[in-house]
Amino acid sequence: MTTTSIIMSALTLASAGGAQMGSVDVPMPETLVGNPLVEEWNTPYDTPPFAEIELAHYEPAIDYAIAVNRAEIDAIINNEEPATFDNTIVAMEQAGSLLSRVSGVFFVLNNCMTSPEMQQIAMNVTPKLTELSNDVSLNPELFARVKSVYENRKKFKLDTEDMQLLEDTYKSFARSGALLEGEARELYRQYTTELSQLTLEFGQNALAATNHFSLNITDEKKVEELPDFVKDGMAAEAKARGEQGWTLTLHAPSYVPFMTYSSQRNIKEQIYRAYNSRGIGGEYDNMENIRRIAELRLKIANLLGYDCYADYVLEDRMAESTKIVNNFLRELLDATIDYAHKDVKAIEEYAHTLGFEGEIMPWDWAYYSEKYKEEKYAINDEQIKPYLRLENAKEAVFMLASKLYGLSFEQVHNIDIYHDEVTVYEVKDSTGEVLAILYLDFFPRESKNQGAWMTEFRGVKTVNGVEERPLVQLVMNFTKPTENTPSLLTFDEFTTFLHEFGHGLHGILARGKYESINGTSVKRDFVELPSQIMENWATEKEYLDLWAKHYQTGEPMPAELIEKIVAAKNYLAAYYNVRQLSFGMLDMAYHVIESPIEGDIREFELRAIAPTKVVPIVDGMAMSPAFTHVFSGGYATGYYGYKWAEVLAADAFSYFKEEGIFNEKVASKFRHEVLEKGGHEHPMTLYKNFRGHKPKTQALIDQMNLE
Repeated sequence: MTTTSIIMSALTLASAGGAQMGSVDVPMPETLVGNPLVEEWNTPYDTPPFAEIELAHYEPAIDYAIAVNRAEIDAIINNEEPATFDNTIVAMEQAGSLLSRVSGVFFVLNNCMTSPEMQQIAMNVTPKLTELSNDVSLNPELFARVKSVYENRKKFKLDTEDMQLLEDTYKSFARSGALLEGEARELYRQYTTELSQLTLEFGQNALAATNHFSLNITDEKKVEELPDFVKDGMAAEAKARGEQGWTLTLHAPSYVPFMTYSSQRNIKEQIYRAYNSRGIGGEYDNMENIRRIAELRLKIANLLGYDCYADYVLEDRMAESTKIVNNFLRELLDATIDYAHKDVKAIEEYAHTLGFEGEIMPWDWAYYSEKYKEEKYAINDEQIKPYLRLENAKEAVFMLASKLYGLSFEQVHNIDIYHDEVTVYEVKDSTGEVLAILYLDFFPRESKNQGAWMTEFRGVKTVNGVEERPLVQLVMNFTKPTENTPSLLTFDEFTTFLHEFGHGLHGILARGKYESINGTSVKRDFVELPSQIMENWATEKEYLDLWAKHYQTGEPMPAELIEKIVAAKNYLAAYYNVRQLSFGMLDMAYHVIESPIEGDIREFELRAIAPTKVVPIVDGMAMSPAFTHVFSGGYATGYYGYKWAEVLAADAFSYFKEEGIFNEKVASKFRHEVLEKGGHEHPMTLYKNFRGHKPKTQALIDQMNLE
């Protein structure tokens, strides 16, 4: 997952890029003297001076940066010269440098180092940022200049990047209400302001609900069957909380292993219900937030002339229409649903052979599917984890980037970090050029959102003829080291590492003049291609042979274990495919509505995912109130993009398989046609330039090897 565009969504038009600070003269209040966020950073590579930044610095700095940005926009509007590409479009792209910098630091840290104070600041500044964005996008004089350049674009000598920036700028205005008038314009302002607040509140509620639950276990008999890494993690959690025994939380490194390895059915049902009722009622209720968010999105779409929000969003995606997305999801569902039912039946029948009676329930699934996997493939995470020590896995990921793209990674200690668990690296090209600074933040904490993501403190842009390189951040929630063992990754965690690193490469290798169309600033259903293609190497024997060694003995991963990993890579592929499709269909259901949702949100969810049902539905449960991707993470009408990108990745990786998984020619084409070019051209054009043809859905179905 990438959050660069998510974090900056309120600033889409207001501060897209990176002019040098001081392009306009806005007196700085004396109260800001000494505030590091608004001063020049005399730091290596102009990195944020985290050690100097205090909570009290954020809101005043953002207020001042907003004032500076307003002055920059006013200067463009009041320019007496006729509108040109440089004095209007490029000037807008370069406006907002200070605001981008300050807001970037704040919102990035609010995701991984939040606190009640940080959350309150976010609530305070979000309406101001939304107001600024609306004031820019709804300004008739500014739009008149943009429109003039757009209508006379043939008069200007524009290259491909220039033309893409111009088209994106014009469309951004049109899609942000610039063509609205009178009451409709004011309603747009009202709806977007409320929506920005509600999406922020939704995410805060989901995190708080996750943190709110914990379960302390003091009976050793209830944990004695668990692998050491699970018990050690639970014991460390208990110790950190001042509790005895072992403590479970709803964070993935705790929840998932317990559900997978414990036979304590009553406890698993309890934590399953807690996990799947987050945001339903109580202090952190999100049910009405869902209803109102969906309604506001519909109202915004209607104002802009669309029947539903999905039509509005998908017009500007690689998929291009609601019909195409729905057909795509249905095509994949039809191809795999029968196989998914077979997967579930196989697990249930296996459970019965072990004495389980009745219908397998969702809280039983992970345990019995893992048992079946062990028996069918003689493989489990306990066997694999000793060969996936985090430090080794990190070096292996770096090594893969070296073999494919000639990159090297050198840890540095002279750059400020925001938490003592963070490590920082210089990323260099084969020529020795420093391409990026990379921050890695691996472990969960209560101040960090769940999941894994890539974002940037600064993207790639060219200022005064000099290309500024990015500051890239990768955030994960991996199993922590304990007193007894280092951090040993599950195979899923290693795959996640490769996934997020793919996003990182999209940012690291970006080239170009304009930050708003560089790196991961691409159409949402294209952004997952660089990440998902990287996952393929996780099950390639040729790659694992190079580095997977036991953390204690140094012995290489046995060939038979690698063979089992490769054989098991499509285990329950149909089931997991249908599960992902259910998320995409649920997302679409909320955004194809043409009237506000009435009735119970849980019933709405059940109707939406009914075609994908392969395991029992549990009354009172729902994922929607904690579906942060869609209701606070910028993936509204975009979750299908994961499956869309899987098709792209399967088709693209088949090229590597044909030529060699480390083939320099194929890697070079992928680097230059996809990773470097960001959003410089339509993604289908970029993909065909790389692959030679349009992506084929059948490539993903073939890769699943269904039987």
